[in-house]
Amino acid sequence: MAAVQDEIPGLVIHTVRQPDDQPASIQAQFEMFHLLNPWVLRALEALTADYLARGASRVGIGMLFEVLRWRYVTATEGDEFRLNNNFRSRYVRLLIERHPEWAGAFEVRSLRTE
Repeated sequence: MAAVQDEIPGLVIHTVRQPDDQPASIQAQFEMFHLLNPWVLRALEALTADYLARGASRVGIGMLFEVLRWRYVTATEGDEFRLNNNFRSRYVRLLIERHPEWAGAFEVRSLRTE
């Protein structure tokens, strides 16, 4: 899979461990993951733009995550689950923040935890 990692511009691999006695919030975990893997948001943007350009009016973040898992199975670092499902809602919010025109394409629910 080294060829896949080589194709991801700017990918820098870091390993970050949270002290065992201080579990981080989902938001803190997401922020660290996003800092270490900025390409994930860019990939989600590209997938969303492509999907909507093909005529779709709705898109699910779950589908986008599965496509990324399939394409970049070993490219992420900093989280033992790779693309952690807990981060889906955070990525949707970032996508809409960066592309307000996509607000109607995603279903957004209120966060249960911070």
